[in-house]
Amino acid sequence: MTADLSALRTSLTSLLGDRLTGMEEKLGELTVVVNAAAMLDVLTLLRDAAELRFEQMIDLCGVDYSAYGDDMWDGKRFAVVYHLLSVTHNVRLRVRVFAEEDDFPVLPSVIDIWPAANWYEREAFDLYGIVFAGHPDLRRILTDYGFVGNPFRKDFPLSGQVEMRFDPEQQRVVYQPVSVEPREVTPRIVREENYASNPGNK
Repeated sequence: MTADLSALRTSLTSLLGDRLTGMEEKLGELTVVVNAAAMLDVLTLLRDAAELRFEQMIDLCGVDYSAYGDDMWDGKRFAVVYHLLSVTHNVRLRVRVFAEEDDFPVLPSVIDIWPAANWYEREAFDLYGIVFAGHPDLRRILTDYGFVGNPFRKDFPLSGQVEMRFDPEQQRVVYQPVSVEPREVTPRIVREENYASNPGNK
């Protein structure tokens, strides 16, 4: 695997040059960071170049880095990570692309490169509010049509303001103020001496 990643790293560096803004190896896979302005050219090359041949996009996910790690994240807030598979060379690659604007994140759609991106892009749009320019049918896919906000953003409130239920008198779904009192649940922690070695706990 190490030899394969070494060859992949060499091919990527040679073919993509300064269009790569970062590269790291972790957990036996390679992740590259690509500038948003060059992403379509880069992703097309990743699919078509004989040395690479990433024919399949197996996943696409949004990421909100606003409270990442030790909360000291200094870069752009939103990114999309593409998980690619080369069946030809039996190797995987992650490609991370950051949206230029934090307030209104936009990246081009990759449906013309990998048609499988359709529903994944809709999911990232729904949950993170990332807009994919050129997507033929960009609308919510998991939340309700009238849903406000993007639930996977780090600043999304943990409890909402409204809840919905089916009203049998009106024969439709209605929204009403939340009836559940907000509370903080603290998990119970068992701290007994020799807990694991106590025969009664086996």
